[in-house]
This record gives sequence, C-alpha cells and structure tokens, in this order.
Amino acid sequence: MHRITAPDGAGIVVHSTGTGPGLVVVHGGGVTIAEYRRLAARLADRFTVHLYNRRGRADAPPRREPYTVEQEIDDLGAVLAHTGTRWAIGHSYGAFVVLRAALRLPLERIAVYDAPLRLDGHGMSTAFLDPADAAVRAGDTARALAIVAAAVNPQSAASRLPLAVRTALTRAFLRTEVGRTMGSLVGMTLAESRQIVAHEGPAEQYAGITAETLLISGAKAAPFFTETNDLLATVLPRARTLRVPGSPHNGIAVAPPALTTPLAAFFTTPAVGGISR
Repeated sequence: MHRITAPDGAGIVVHSTGTGPGLVVVHGGGVTIAEYRRLAARLADRFTVHLYNRRGRADAPPRREPYTVEQEIDDLGAVLAHTGTRWAIGHSYGAFVVLRAALRLPLERIAVYDAPLRLDGHGMSTAFLDPADAAVRAGDTARALAIVAAAVNPQSAASRLPLAVRTALTRAFLRTEVGRTMGSLVGMTLAESRQIVAHEGPAEQYAGITAETLLISGAKAAPFFTETNDLLATVLPRARTLRVPGSPHNGIAVAPPALTTPLAAFFTTPAVGGISR
C-alpha cells in the first residue's frame, strides 16, 4: 500500500499486488476496489495490479465540487506516474474515465469493459436520471438504486418488474455488504452518469486515442455496451473488440477465464488471437 499525492494535494492510496508489468484498474460506479480483488488475484501471476479507490470512498479523499470527470483523469495520471505504468483497465464508469484519460494521458494500452458512453444517440437511456435524483433527494435509497439498476440492465427479467416490486427487492439487497456500499454511493453514481451525458457526441471524439485498445462487453450485459464498442472500433485506430460469453455487467469482477485469458494476452502481445476488429 502506498499513499501518493494528487495534483490538488489530496492523498490517494494505491494497493498493489503481483509481479510483472504494471496494470492500473479503475473501478466502476457504486462500488470500491473490494469488488476487483478476484480480478487482481487472477492477473497477479503475470502483472503487478494497482488498485485505488476513487474519491468519496473508504481510504480516498472527498470529491471536489462541482464534480467533473477531469478530477478522475488527474487522479489516474498521478497513479500512473507513481507506478510507472502506461497500461490501464476500466470497468463501467471507470471505462469512461480511462477512455477520456487516453485522450490526454500517455497511455499505451487500455482495456475497457462495458463502457457506458452515449455515442451518436446510442447507449444507455438517460430517462432514469431525474426520477433517481428525486428519490435520492427524498431519502428513498432503495427506489433510487432500483431505478439505476433497471437502466444499467434493461435486458434482465427483474428490470421489467413494477418499480414497487423492484424497490422492495432492493431494500433486501441493501442489507448486504455490497448493497450497503452501492446505496451509500448512489448519489455519486448519478453525478457520474451526468458526466457521461455531458460528453455525449459522435464516436469520432475518441479518434484521437492512440493507445492499443481492447473494447470488451459482456454477452449477458445490456446490448448497448456491445453497440458502443462496435461504434468505437470504427474510429479508434488501434482497437479490437471482445464479447465475453455468459458474462454480465459485473463479469469483470467475477473474472472468468473467458475474460482473463484474452485480457492477459492483450497486455503481453500486440496482436491477440480470437479478438475481432
């Protein structure tokens, strides 16, 4: 564990494990690095995996207001400089952070899983934002989280249940450790989602990314993640796509061999067999 200093003077704690070339993992919204321990463990025999909690969590500093994704990029830049690596993995909102960062930081290889971008009118619907914000203001965390979950996973059977039923189920979920974490961070998740909306535009805005890029989606996740990757692959000069069979939106945390094997190959060789453009 190392404590480093962000550009604004705040302290960031970096947790490292394994041996070999360095990889920095940028976690998604509503969670902490605890969700990525299995991924780190399954890569640790080939890489030194660096994890850090984004702001507003456990051992991380508070966010600056007004919040922008540029804060995340500054923090990631500090972690990259400290670890001496130019490779990064991002999941969900962390994937958005990594892609935005690759436009201005010296990243050489990046892998992103289920990037929730809004491109050319495609991507996750934004209709959930206002009702979820209203639920947060009313103090109804379960309702807010139920609304967010249905937006992220509209393809699931649970998302088609009436909101009252989903809210009741979410209240039970909030009694679990993961549920408590997600509930405590739901307001931050909505602020992050609004940053995605603020950067909505054509896929060509990412054409300046020169890093070798692996665009990953879960086959059991919402179809718009795969659609986003296909759009990005047409404009990124060094991009490949991978759709992981049977993998849901949190599949990167589950870290099955169908994901970790090609992911490790991507970071060790310039061309990865079995990955299509």
